[in-house]
Amino acid sequence: MLTTWARTFFRGFLETIGRFFVRVGVTPNQLTLVGLFLQAVVAAVIATGWLQLGGVLLILFSIFDAFDGTVARLTGKVSRFGAFFDSTLDRYAEAFVLFGLLIYETGQPGTRTEVLLIYVSIVGSLLVSYTRAKAESLGIKCMEGILTRAERVALLAVGLLLSPYQFWVLPNSMTIVLWLLAILSNVTALQRIWAVWKATQDERQDGSSTGG
Repeated sequence: MLTTWARTFFRGFLETIGRFFVRVGVTPNQLTLVGLFLQAVVAAVIATGWLQLGGVLLILFSIFDAFDGTVARLTGKVSRFGAFFDSTLDRYAEAFVLFGLLIYETGQPGTRTEVLLIYVSIVGSLLVSYTRAKAESLGIKCMEGILTRAERVALLAVGLLLSPYQFWVLPNSMTIVLWLLAILSNVTALQRIWAVWKATQDERQDGSSTGG
């Protein structure tokens, strides 16, 4: 996944900056909160129509998002609440950015399709997260999928950076990216449902089941 590659590629940089945060006494949870605020700034920039600037800030601030985990590892403060807190605020952060884009699109003429795609993208994003969380609560590792959060952020950033451009007879770049986000995020959720279905095949053969 892109997340694993990015953490490996930027490991030295992340640890260098992470040690600075450790020296000044910043905690992982504080960094998580700062990261959420920065994503809210991205949302505000996008909502006001500065899409390319929003794309640049989304990339930079998404790198910042890795510092909380780095500091937690450097200080030995990795905790279950920290992981829960980080994952929860990640969902808010992604929703903020897409909401900023939703505000922008609703102010443009003829963008009904884009508004619907943003809604479907938000649903897909939440389902990708939920399916993993629910599977892991049942003791099933669930990392499958072609569009995890890192890929979604990268794809959205590309769409924002290329937003002024239109290639041949295709829709503009942002619309193309929204189609990809809407479809592939939900495909990822379905991939995880399928993975859990396979992982629980023995239980179904034994006739055991639970509802919820």
